Amino acid sequence: MNETPKSFEALEARITEDYPSLSRRLQQTARFLLDHPQKVAFATVAKLAQEAEVTPSTLIRFANSCGFKGFSDMQELFRSRLVDELPNYTERIRAVLTATGEAPDSTQLLWEFAEANRDALEQLPGRIDPKHLEQALDILENAEAIHVLGARRSFVVASYVTYALHHIDKRAFLVNGLGGMYGEQMRAIGSDDALIAVSFSPYAEESRQAAEQAHERGIPIVVITDSSLSPMARLADVALVVHEAEVKSFRGLTASLCLTQTLAIALGMRKDKTLAPSSGAGDQEHA
Repeated sequence: MNETPKSFEALEARITEDYPSLSRRLQQTARFLLDHPQKVAFATVAKLAQEAEVTPSTLIRFANSCGFKGFSDMQELFRSRLVDELPNYTERIRAVLTATGEAPDSTQLLWEFAEANRDALEQLPGRIDPKHLEQALDILENAEAIHVLGARRSFVVASYVTYALHHIDKRAFLVNGLGGMYGEQMRAIGSDDALIAVSFSPYAEESRQAAEQAHERGIPIVVITDSSLSPMARLADVALVVHEAEVKSFRGLTASLCLTQTLAIALGMRKDKTLAPSSGAGDQEHA
């Protein structure tokens, strides 16, 4: 049994390979999907079936033949492809409007984003291995200073982590590449320091290169990313995988910010616990 495709490229290759053996109706479906990837990324099964001139059950059967549990699972690969190819929000908005033929009102969008982010938050605790969380805290607690790296969309999370660490009196430095000085900032990381690297698909090249430099030097790395198959995960001492909400190819940061807030506050509690006098000593003084 063939493995389920994990990327649009792998799906495209699977469809091309299997095409000669497909039924006439599934071949018709395959041609439509590959010829109209933007529509497939956003439109409903009913709308796609109408345009492809097949039944909705045919689309679902096609997805099953490719190894997916349902059509929506396959549709995620089409959306990921679009995100990678259209990083500009304006272009992505146009793609959504073209594919769906309608513009949702602002209230509808607010509800969609709120519900998607709520679902992502509810799933977060079950996705994070408690052992990995504690290992990450051990690394951060033992570090003389923490350097935080995050480019593009990840920069929001990285800057918040740096802010939060300062507020628990932990030395922290944001690796922001100001003036193109990623290399210089990475070389400033001491042997007793640690690096938090935040990176999501399509994984900024500057983040990958910087994390590789730290890995080669033996700097402990805590990675926050969106897949255990992420190129950043293989560089990590501990990788914390977060699945963010996604609405019409626009991904959120709510779950990542929640996780980083947890790391910072938990680290601050550890620090205060080590500084606090023991209950026994306090009782003797009181007596």
